Order: sequence, then structure tokens, then C-alpha cells
Amino acid sequence: MTSAIEVVDATVHYGDVLALDGVSLTVEPGRICGLLGTNGSGKSTLFKTVLGLTRPDRGRVRLLGMDGASARRKGLVGYVPQTEQVDWDFPLSVHDVVMMGRYGHMGIRRRPRPADRDAVAQALARTDLTDLARRRIGALSGGQRKRAFVARALAQGADVLLLDEPFAGVDKRSEATITDLLRRLRDEGRTLLVSTHDLAQVPGLCDEAVLLQRRVIARGTPAEVLHPEIVMEAFGVHVGEESGSTWTR
Repeated sequence: MTSAIEVVDATVHYGDVLALDGVSLTVEPGRICGLLGTNGSGKSTLFKTVLGLTRPDRGRVRLLGMDGASARRKGLVGYVPQTEQVDWDFPLSVHDVVMMGRYGHMGIRRRPRPADRDAVAQALARTDLTDLARRRIGALSGGQRKRAFVARALAQGADVLLLDEPFAGVDKRSEATITDLLRRLRDEGRTLLVSTHDLAQVPGLCDEAVLLQRRVIARGTPAEVLHPEIVMEAFGVHVGEESGSTWTR
């Protein structure tokens, strides 16, 4: 079986700054892998490297047996970034945002077909946004906006989903909706790499976890990775000392 995500000895510099140091990890199909680490630990850089948006100085990356750029062109990978570069005052509806996920399936005229409309309707329903489909995206709460961009990735129909801090700044309803949805996607055979600061959420959501601090500090089951001695060594805090959803150092 081809691994869904395979990273081998990936090293990335931004000028003189070392962002990733020989990172290796593998995620098999139908698994949720939690990517843990403080701000600046390299999580977003790893996502960009997996997607083929950042070229590693050394090492290689494969998504479903191909490079990240090819997987993106084929619509096999969906990405939900931590923050969206959106003009929140622009009159773009939730439906419009989710339909963007179908652009790769349309022709150059971007005319939706019945299959595109069906995919968008299903994505809106699965993220509990059907009643808000015609609302302007800028009028939504933070949690609703996050769900809208998750719905965009769903409408794309990707087999691999990368979600960068999907629970940051969301309300409890959105957190529960997204958590339940990610589990169901896993059960359907999709693969998810999810970065999060929330230690308490990892055991109930993830099948496995990777602790990143520019290099891989630990990987394994959530219980193994969140062992108090490992967390203490990596971040200088005891499990349970995190403040809100962000670790203190």
C-alpha cells in the first residue's frame, strides 16, 4: 500500500534560519495524525513542504506516491491554512467560497456543473452551513469561517487533507462539528494531518501524533508522544500547564 504522506529527511532553510531539520514522517491512508509544536516549531513550513509550495534543501516528499505539486494539480490534496488571505468586506458568499474548491474540476470558464453543485451542497451540509450558504463570508463568526474553508476542502474531493490549526479561535459548536467531521472522514478512508496547540484534544481525535521542534522530537500514539517527560523536555512545561490552547514555555 502506498503511504498517503511520506516525508524523508526534509530540511528547509529561510535564508540563514533553519526551519526544518531532517524531518521524517509517514502517515498511512485512513489515519489522523496530529502535528504538535509551539509557534515557530516548523508546522506551517512542513505543510508547505508537503504541498510542494516550499522546496526542501534536502530530502524528499511524496503524497500518494507523487510529489506535492502533482497531487495538488490532480486535486488529491486539500489544505485548510491557519489564516486566510481574504478581503472580509468583499461581497463573497459562503457558497462562493466553497465552490472555489471545485475550480480544478471545471473548465476554463469556471461554469459549475450539476456534479459541482452537488459536491458543494454536500460539503455545506457536512459542515452544518447549509442555512448560511448565502450569507457574506465576512459576516460569519470565526468558527463559522473556519468551517466554510473546511467545506471548501471537502468540496474539492481530496483524499488527503492538511489542516493548520483548525480549532484556533473557533466556538464550541464549530469545534465539535469539525472534530466529528474529521473522524468521519478518517472512517471513510481519507488521511488527515492536523496541527494543533490543544494537547487535551489530541487523544480523542488522533490515531497518532508527531511532536515537532524543527526536528521530530517524538512520534507514535498520542499517549506515547504526550508522555510527561517528553513534553517537559521539549517545551519546559508539565502536561496540564498549557494556558488555553497554547503552550507556555
